[in-house]
Amino acid sequence: MPEAILHRDAASAVVSEAPRVRLVWSVAAYCAAIAFLTRVALILKAFAGSQLALSELPRVVLTGIAYDALTSLYLVAPLAAYLALVPSRVIAKPVHRALFRMVLTLSAFGLAYLGVVEYFFFDEFDSRFNFVAVEYLIYPHEVFVNIWQSYPVARALAACLLPAAIAWRALGPLTAALGSSEDRRRRMRVHAVFIAIVLVAAHQAVDLDTGRTHENRVADEVAANGIYAFFDAALNSRLDYDEFYVTLPPAEAAARARRFVAQDNATFIAGAQNPLARRVVYPGAAKPLNVIVLLQESLGAEFVGAYGDKRGLTPNVDRIARDSVLFTRTYATGTRTVRGMEAVTASFPPVPAESIVKRPDNERMFNWSTVMRDAGYTPTFIYGGYGAFDNMNYFFGNNGYRVIDRSDMPPPRFSNIWGVSDEDLFDHALRVFDAQHARGERIFSVVMSTSNHKPFTFPEGVDGVKAKGGGREAGVRYADYAIGRFIEALRAKPYFDDTAVVIVADHGARVYGKEDFPLRSYEIPFMVYSPAHFRPRRVNTVTSQLDVAPTVLGLLKLSYDSAFFGRDVLAGPAQDRAVPLNHNRDVALLTAGRLNELGFRKTSATIDRDTHGSHGRDDEGLKDAASVFQLAYRLYTRRQYGAR
Repeated sequence: MPEAILHRDAASAVVSEAPRVRLVWSVAAYCAAIAFLTRVALILKAFAGSQLALSELPRVVLTGIAYDALTSLYLVAPLAAYLALVPSRVIAKPVHRALFRMVLTLSAFGLAYLGVVEYFFFDEFDSRFNFVAVEYLIYPHEVFVNIWQSYPVARALAACLLPAAIAWRALGPLTAALGSSEDRRRRMRVHAVFIAIVLVAAHQAVDLDTGRTHENRVADEVAANGIYAFFDAALNSRLDYDEFYVTLPPAEAAARARRFVAQDNATFIAGAQNPLARRVVYPGAAKPLNVIVLLQESLGAEFVGAYGDKRGLTPNVDRIARDSVLFTRTYATGTRTVRGMEAVTASFPPVPAESIVKRPDNERMFNWSTVMRDAGYTPTFIYGGYGAFDNMNYFFGNNGYRVIDRSDMPPPRFSNIWGVSDEDLFDHALRVFDAQHARGERIFSVVMSTSNHKPFTFPEGVDGVKAKGGGREAGVRYADYAIGRFIEALRAKPYFDDTAVVIVADHGARVYGKEDFPLRSYEIPFMVYSPAHFRPRRVNTVTSQLDVAPTVLGLLKLSYDSAFFGRDVLAGPAQDRAVPLNHNRDVALLTAGRLNELGFRKTSATIDRDTHGSHGRDDEGLKDAASVFQLAYRLYTRRQYGAR
C-alpha cells in the first residue's frame, strides 16, 4: 500500500475521532465556566463583607481556575469512558442521540443550580461545600424543605433555565456529529490516555490543601472548587486520626491530657484502662437538685445582652442571667448541633471529622447520664424535631436516656420542617417533668430546641418577633421569649425550688471571619439558674462546653467516678485551661492565648489568639493539642471511654 494512502487513512481516523473528543472538551469547558461564574459571585460577596483583600485576588482566581479545570476533568471522565466504549452503530441512532442530548442538558441545568446552592451555602457558612453539606444530604427531606422555605428556590430554578437552554442549543450539532465512522482501537487509546491523566496523574498531584495558605480562611474557601470540596469531605468523613493528624507516643499523650483534667479534689484511679479515669470528691452534703439543660440552637453570645450585646434581643435571658452563676468566657467546641451534644452531654472532644453522635459503636459511652443514673436520677432527652435526624435518638437512647421527640408530642400549635415551636417543646417538657415528679423521680433532662434556625418561622402574636422572614434576630428574640415563658411556667411548679436550669448553646450562629478558627463565632452563653441554692455571680474563667457537665455536678456537690475530658472550672487550679475546637477537617486547642491548630495530613500551626497572626511554632502547645484529640480518638475506637 502506498505511503500516501497510509497517511490519508490515519488522518481520516483522527478526523472521525474529533466529534467525540470535541464533545468531551466542550462539556468540560461548560463545567469550568459555571465554576468560574460561581467563584465570581463568591468573590463579590466576600468583598462586600470585607473578607477578601484586593491583593489576594490574583492568587484566588489563578488557584480557582486550576481547581475548576481539574474538577471539570473529573466530572467528564465518565463521559469520556462512555464515548470510548459505545460503538458507532449505537451512538448514531437518532433515539440515542436525542436521549444523550437530553441527559447532558439536564446535567447542565443541575450544574448551574448547584452553583446557586453553593452561593447560599457560602452565605450561611462562609465555606465551600464541606462535611456539613455531606451530612445534610443524609436527611434530604429536612434539608430540601428547609432550603425551599429559606431561599428563593423558584427564582433560582428559573434563572438556571438560561444556561440549560444554551447547552441544549450547543449540544445539537455536537451530538449530531457523533455518528461518523471511526477506528475503535484508536478511539479507545485516545480516551484511555485522557482518563489515565485525570484519575492518576492529577489525583496524585493535587488535594484540597494544595491551594490553601491558611492566612485567610475565606480566601482559601473562595479559591477552592465546591464540587471538589464536597467529594473530598465525603471521602474523608470518618478519618483515622493516627493516619492523618499529628500524634505522640501513647504514654506521652495520656500524661499531657491528664494535666488538663486535673483538679484539686480529683484522684486518678490506678490501673484503669482509661488514663483519665479519676475519683472526684466534694466535701459536705450533696444537693441532688433536679437538673434541666436547655440546649439552645445557635444562640451565640454575640446576641445576648448579658454578654455585651446592646440590641436588647434577649431581655428574658438577661434577667435570668442576673440571678444565675454566669460563665462569661465559654466556648463551643464546634459549629454543628451534634458537636454541642457530644461536648455538653459526654464531655468529649470534637475528634475529626465526624461527631461521635453520628459514628458507629457509640453505645454505652461514659456521659452525663451515667453519673446521674448512679445518683438516682431518671435521664430524658427531649427534642422538638424527629430524633432520627443526625442519629440523635439512637445516640441518646443507647446512652442512658429516655428519648422523647416530635413523634411523642401532641399536635403542635406551630411547627416547621425542623420541628415544633420552642413553646410547644417546652410545654411538653413540663408535662414530662410533672409526670416524673408525680412518680417521685429525680429529673435530669436535656431539652434541645429547634426554632432559632432557618427558615426562621414562628407562631404569630409574639411581641417584637416577625413570624416569617424576620431572620436571625427574630430567631434570637423568639428563643428568648420561649425561655422566659418556660421559666415563668416552671416557677409555678412544686419542684421549682429544687431545680437547677442550665442554659447553654449548642454552637454559635455561624462561622464568621477570615481565621481558620474565628473564636468570636465560638463564644456561647452558659449559666446555671437556681435562685434558691446558688448565689448570682460571674465566673470569668475560660470554659469549654466540655466543662459544663463536671461544673454543674460540682455545684451539686455530687461525688463520682469521672472519665470526662472537661473539668469543674470552679474547683481549680485555674491554670492549664484548655478549649478543644473543631472546624470542618481541622482541630485546635486554645490555651494561654494561643491557638495550636492541627490540620489534615499532619499539618500544624500556632496562632496568636488576639492578633490572629502566626505566633511562631509552639511545639509544646502543639503536642498538648495532639494529646487531647489522639487520646479521645483512641478511647472511642477501643471502646474505653469509661471511668474504669
